[in-house]
Amino acid sequence: MSRRYDARTTTFSPEGRLYQVEYAMEAISHAGTVIGILATDGVVIAAEKKVTSKLLEQDRSHEKIFPLSGNMVAGVAGMTADANSLVNYARNAAQKYLLEFNEDMPAEQLVRRLCDLKQGYTQYGGLRPFGVALIYAGYDTHHGFQLYHSDPSGNYSGWKATCAGANNGTATSLLKQEYKDGMTVDEALGLAARVLSKTLDTTAMDSDRLEFATLRLADGATDASAARIHLMTSAEIDKLLTAHELARREDS
Repeated sequence: MSRRYDARTTTFSPEGRLYQVEYAMEAISHAGTVIGILATDGVVIAAEKKVTSKLLEQDRSHEKIFPLSGNMVAGVAGMTADANSLVNYARNAAQKYLLEFNEDMPAEQLVRRLCDLKQGYTQYGGLRPFGVALIYAGYDTHHGFQLYHSDPSGNYSGWKATCAGANNGTATSLLKQEYKDGMTVDEALGLAARVLSKTLDTTAMDSDRLEFATLRLADGATDASAARIHLMTSAEIDKLLTAHELARREDS
């Protein structure tokens, strides 16, 4: 039945569904897991990398986590090529705002701008939805630290903890059980590592398959310009995994 209505993005089925959007969401469900966790003193984004090779320079090849501006960073699940296009659009929008107003773009405003573009690709013929979901971590002086999640339809919402990609049901269940209000960034990093160990179906992980990023403020600062994005190095990720007894042993 769906074949009669899935040839174009703009055609609704009798049930009111847009099948092309649902196909994009299905593509995301097979992508590497991305997790976002909101803490009192920052935001954590963790992701599973699908492209792994001993020839890669791990600390320079970021496949899943991208800074968008000085106060925002995003993790992506889905088609990386589509994500690159959206990331470039968001970076341009953020830089135009910075040039015009001499301050970083508020987090939700940038998310809304990007989601307007994504929604537009669901209502014009000859286009297809972006096959990628994004988890955004941001900070501004209006609302402090924020965490958002958007899908190919252009919908977005704010979260305390969220995930996208493969095994997102398992990850969501674990986050519901273990997330606590008042968590610090260090506690959120440990929770993200434990959840990823379940979604990867392994208790022995290494930095080759993972990416972590944190968004915090410089000590004592409250201005958005003091936000600091840190993409963790392989050594820092291995140290984190060892601290939580999740690291792969040398003899294994």
